[in-house]
Amino acid sequence: MTENEVRERAYAMPLTSPAFPLGPYRFYHREYLIITYRTDPDKLRALVPEPLQVDEPLVKFEFIRMADSTGFGDYTESGQVIPVSFQGRKGGYTHCMFLDDHPPIAGGRELWGFPKKLAKPTLRADVDTMLGTLDYGSVRIATGTMGYKHKVADAEKVKASMLTPTWLIKIIPHVDGTARICELVEYYLEDVDLHGAWTGPASLTLASHALAPVAELPVLEIVSASHIIADLTLGMGKVVHDYLA
Repeated sequence: MTENEVRERAYAMPLTSPAFPLGPYRFYHREYLIITYRTDPDKLRALVPEPLQVDEPLVKFEFIRMADSTGFGDYTESGQVIPVSFQGRKGGYTHCMFLDDHPPIAGGRELWGFPKKLAKPTLRADVDTMLGTLDYGSVRIATGTMGYKHKVADAEKVKASMLTPTWLIKIIPHVDGTARICELVEYYLEDVDLHGAWTGPASLTLASHALAPVAELPVLEIVSASHIIADLTLGMGKVVHDYLA
């Protein structure tokens, strides 16, 4: 293989059989259970990197079922997103994510900088309840429940919230172990087609784990919950701050 052939073919590893295909990445009937809760403000601010700003001590714990996605396949994801602001714009900071499928782990980390680790999340309807769980290895570290479709949510507000920016810290190490890339990345969801959104009573239980410390942001009060089904495209990111510059 010539150097020109390497340059033409290279976009992800392994060179001759990349872990994920080129985008765009479209998701059909993507299903969310999002539980927003109030947490310890000092612990929250200690985890959110500048120049992002925390306006309220809130966390969104998400369980997401992606049964039909282009390129990434059939998988489930869970994690914590923190409402923040950046240069006067409100959005979310993705603090941690856990999922059960290799291509979106590799693609998410390498392309955008999603903080993804391998785990076993689930999301399903359990009789009259939306039930989300997250196991890290054999340990149950999160259980979220919400009354199944108790009340229709405001579709315009839900869609508007899905169109706000999200920020990530993308870290790629050098061969000597130091950071070669350390950037604040911004991305958006695009072409959102909302099929339905509901609210209801909710609960969230988190358990301590050394390597999946979701409980370091404790649940002090449940603020709201939503169950959402939508088609959408995961837009590519852009760098808005370089920590190594």
